[in-house]
Amino acid sequence: MKPIWIVDDDPSIRFVLEKALARESLPTRSFSNPREVLDALADIAAGDSEHSGPQVLVSDIRMPGGSGLQLLEKLRELQPSLPVIIMTAYSDLDSAVSALQRGAFEYLPKPFDLPKAVELIRRAVEESQREQVAEERQTNAPEILGQAPAMQDVFRAIGRLSQSSVTVLITGESGSGKELVARALHKHSPVSGGPFVAINTAAIPKDLLESELFGHERGAFTGAQTQRRGRFEQADGGTLFLDEIGDMPFDLQTRLLRVLSDGQFYRVGGHAAVKANVRVIAATHQNLEQRVKDGAFREDLFHRLNVIRLRLPALRERREDVTGLTRHFLQQSARQLGVEPKRISDSALARLQAFDFPGNVRQLENICHWLSVMAPAQVISVQDLPPEVLSAPASTVPAVAAVAVTESLAPVAAPAAAAVHHHYSQPSGSPLVGEPIAVAVEDAQVGAPPHPTHAAWEQMLELEARDLLRQGLPDVWDVLARRFESRLIRTALNETLGRRMEAAQRLGIGRNTITRKIQELGLDHPAGTEEV
Repeated sequence: MKPIWIVDDDPSIRFVLEKALARESLPTRSFSNPREVLDALADIAAGDSEHSGPQVLVSDIRMPGGSGLQLLEKLRELQPSLPVIIMTAYSDLDSAVSALQRGAFEYLPKPFDLPKAVELIRRAVEESQREQVAEERQTNAPEILGQAPAMQDVFRAIGRLSQSSVTVLITGESGSGKELVARALHKHSPVSGGPFVAINTAAIPKDLLESELFGHERGAFTGAQTQRRGRFEQADGGTLFLDEIGDMPFDLQTRLLRVLSDGQFYRVGGHAAVKANVRVIAATHQNLEQRVKDGAFREDLFHRLNVIRLRLPALRERREDVTGLTRHFLQQSARQLGVEPKRISDSALARLQAFDFPGNVRQLENICHWLSVMAPAQVISVQDLPPEVLSAPASTVPAVAAVAVTESLAPVAAPAAAAVHHHYSQPSGSPLVGEPIAVAVEDAQVGAPPHPTHAAWEQMLELEARDLLRQGLPDVWDVLARRFESRLIRTALNETLGRRMEAAQRLGIGRNTITRKIQELGLDHPAGTEEV
């Protein structure tokens, strides 16, 4: 984990925070002035430092050689997603308010209550980790995947809109990827250099939504201790994505219409108009025309939003994309879990293709993550699929013969990440050389956890070894031994809730042995385990 950077010219403050965070197993690094921080960041950027960058930065507001506010402004340029907490004396609350307006995560008044300070830093760490995961997903993953004609139409539309900042309305069922399309529209637009800000209008209580969208002034309502910028201000110069716009309260629709008309609005409790240059993309799973007829949605707002409409097809309408998406999500889950990607058999893929996916692409992604964790073998077969797929009505699942099924095992391959408005290549997946595996499916219990026979997994191991040997790899023993030991130790730790001594006892090995193996295999902090 990256350390918490503490910046304060008072050594006693640094000492107290260091000790308190150490008790919480949070690493720290301390500095006495902003200049030292900027020098350390420069060394890290140049690769001349053995230290890592900060997870969170906690800075005093007044120090010799520079202020915390100046450091905050510099960090906004260098690392805009880094949460910064500003420490300030009670007598200097105006500066704290200024810090919040400039993008600080929060301010910490001195003298502070130590447990509350640690809790605040923990919240900032969680926010930093969420931002990190979101950035990694956005950087590493292709924007959108799809070979189906309906998806190709969407890609072409994004390409045509790449030189325009016109308002777009995206419609489609929940989980069909509306936010991905919105991000692609932003990325390929004239305002791509600005921020992309998303808000789900259905997920925020009505009495808070107005403040979330437009911000509020200090004292506007109980609890409004400082001025707060709303999402429109945060998205200035970029794109604001309004998800589930069909659920927006009727009275707020009037305010939204005013912003879309002239680009001006008032913060809650404010009297001065605020101007924001924002490209708006809205999305909904509802039939807005029907909402207008029912009197639940303003007709003039509907026409203002419905300049360009993109309809995303449900996954059951583009079943030919299930194969590519499945392989992509299995690769993605493997990277997140730090394990080897699993392969999926043709018969399991066929079963997935026949499934209707009421939750669309999001449901398929969750299923792939579930399979990466729960499937017992490296190759996913029909019996390994989750209960909602196996228990699907017979009309949606092709008949599976009661006789043994011969499965061709296709290795997972990541789809090529082409430009969003271009055709995405689909990996064909070379068949695994070896004898077919007979899998009896007639007695498989729907929803029951899979229990492969000893012969089945040994046969899988034989096939895997044969494939690696035929590839001419020189270290087949080490490759398979590491995978075997890694899976065995992970399983034992999961069964014992991370207790290494108990896991070692149940495996029949010593504590020193399991500790050494965990280090050798890179399992120092397996997901979901902790040492007790």
